Amino acid sequence: MLHAYGVTHLFYIPCLVPNALAAMEDLGLRRVVTHGEKAAAYMADGFARASGRPAICMSQHIGASNLAAGLRDAYLAGSPVIALAGSPEPPTRFRHGYQSIEDVSQFEPVTKASLVVDTVDRLPDLVRQAFRHATSGAPGPVHLGLRGRIGVVVDEPLDAEVLVEERFAQVPAFRPYPDPADVRRVLDALSRARRPILVAGGGVVSSRADAELRAFATKLGIPVATTLNAKHVMPDRHPLAVGVIGTYSRKCANQSVAEADLVVFVGSHTGGQTTFEWKIPRRGAKVIQIDIDPAELGRNYPNSVSVMGDVKVTLQALTDAAGEPPDYGEWRDHVAGLVAEWREAHREVFASDAVPMRPERICSEMSEMLPEDAILVSDTGHSGIWSGTMIELRHPTQRYIRCAGSMGWGLPGAMGVKFAEPDRPVVLFTGDGAFYYHIAELETAARHNVKIIVVVNNNSALSQEIPGIKRAYGEVMRGRGSELFMHNDVNFADVARSFGCIGLRAETPDQLRQALADALTAEGPVVIDAVSDIDAFPDRPWS
Repeated sequence: MLHAYGVTHLFYIPCLVPNALAAMEDLGLRRVVTHGEKAAAYMADGFARASGRPAICMSQHIGASNLAAGLRDAYLAGSPVIALAGSPEPPTRFRHGYQSIEDVSQFEPVTKASLVVDTVDRLPDLVRQAFRHATSGAPGPVHLGLRGRIGVVVDEPLDAEVLVEERFAQVPAFRPYPDPADVRRVLDALSRARRPILVAGGGVVSSRADAELRAFATKLGIPVATTLNAKHVMPDRHPLAVGVIGTYSRKCANQSVAEADLVVFVGSHTGGQTTFEWKIPRRGAKVIQIDIDPAELGRNYPNSVSVMGDVKVTLQALTDAAGEPPDYGEWRDHVAGLVAEWREAHREVFASDAVPMRPERICSEMSEMLPEDAILVSDTGHSGIWSGTMIELRHPTQRYIRCAGSMGWGLPGAMGVKFAEPDRPVVLFTGDGAFYYHIAELETAARHNVKIIVVVNNNSALSQEIPGIKRAYGEVMRGRGSELFMHNDVNFADVARSFGCIGLRAETPDQLRQALADALTAEGPVVIDAVSDIDAFPDRPWS
């Protein structure tokens, strides 16, 4: 059934359904053994986001809790991951069976559905149900529990047809059209606005509506800000591009949204990170929201217009129905001025030759070196801030896939992206603190020759924690306070080589430029240890 649904890879810790794994040999499914269940979930997540298809991660029963923890990021990102895990046998329940825990409830907060196959005759319909849940409406992860510590339920004999619903093998499974009356309401509201702005969210990405977004914005001449999830949908040098808004943001983007008289959220949950804890747009602003999930419409802002529909077809309907737009020229010029002002304010740090390197200079070098078809992957924390605000994606063919909140997601997530897109350059931007989480997966990368490029912004600390720790110490560090932000000094190039990967170390911008050039032509996974300034911090969000 998995093969018939188009599944090509499975990410797992042994051992679940061993007989099925052996049978997959003849179907060409690639079985990727990881060094932890969370890493398996993160790889599946990266694969699903890059491919737009459901991806599979698996664990025997004892590892199910780790698998559930790994689904948190997929749930936050709306990623169609299907997690298969062992579950208790009825005779072992409530009797202290070996490794037995009633853990189905752990999956409920991080999945769209948590299903259990207790008898083999339920296997076909519940597998189909898992794919339906994962891809219908707003996509998301699903848990499928298989009875038995290693899922022995699937070894029982069954005479059944392999029935596959191809519609649910990709996202989106359905593309609901908007109500034509709502389309007219949106265009009417835009005709009355003088300072409108579009905010593109992750729904634009999952709907594969990048081109439709740009076409609509260009036809009406409306500036576009993006959430972090949708960073790549407007190339940074596009004349209507404003940048990423919210908590991990550019000042010019937050300021533009705050000054707008009409904000159109396109495929965005309007969550706390996107809106800087619901401060932007300002309270009382006029808001339009377009989303495939009606439960999201008006959740955080009282909408002037709510449009339920798939983002791609809704944007196309808006573009087709739009007449001659109002003259937004003065507003566009003002927003372009804010963007130019932001660039000028950072010109010096982008070009800085300081050693240790400024993170902004690392990002500037990456902007210059990223190929036109590159996929940039980012960890969270400072990695998300630096990559989201400072690395420019200048081509519509480039992509950005970021961790939705689980520090350390980056390395296994980027590997999943590369498994899904083997012919495209995949470059991960991460910090040393995040890199430690799943550093053992370098062995997996070497074993499978996963040709990713990992740029470690190595400031030898969990630097995002430093300001808070200093405040706790009354701004005067003393004693062993540095232990609280993991201050150390590790050469990750040496570590990478010990795992069988290529390791390069860059202490100056010139060395970094050469390392990036070498990495792009390398025949294996590369780790670039980019030594950066521990005292360099991103701008505080504008509000």
